[in-house]
Amino acid sequence: MFDVGFSELMVIAIVALVVIGPERLPKVARTAGLLFGRLQRYVNDVKSDISREIQLDELKRLQADMQASAHAFERSMKEGIQSVEQSVGEVVDTARTGLGELQSSVEQPSEAAPEAPAETPPAIQVAATDPTVPSETTPKA
Repeated sequence: MFDVGFSELMVIAIVALVVIGPERLPKVARTAGLLFGRLQRYVNDVKSDISREIQLDELKRLQADMQASAHAFERSMKEGIQSVEQSVGEVVDTARTGLGELQSSVEQPSEAAPEAPAETPPAIQVAATDPTVPSETTPKA
């Protein structure tokens, strides 16, 4: 605060001793010390109040930033969900359209290729009658 050296303090003390007098000097010095202490406490209180206000402003700013970030994240998530729902809806519509076409083609069989009756291949017939050919139902050794 003030840059007062030892020599300045000695000058102030000598002037105070001459002006105030030796009888009242201790009482005045004590009162000046008490007032100086109160002044220091008041300055420290003001500094701490200002510091708290600055921290409170920073916290409010941080809270506003976080809320803005949360709202932006929420908006982007909603847009993403809507996009996914729209894509799923398009896929479902496409699948229903394809299913409808498949059902209509099943109801109206095509005349291009008649189905042949299913025959058992000769290898399966031999395996069924020949006991030396291992079958799937017999346990393997």
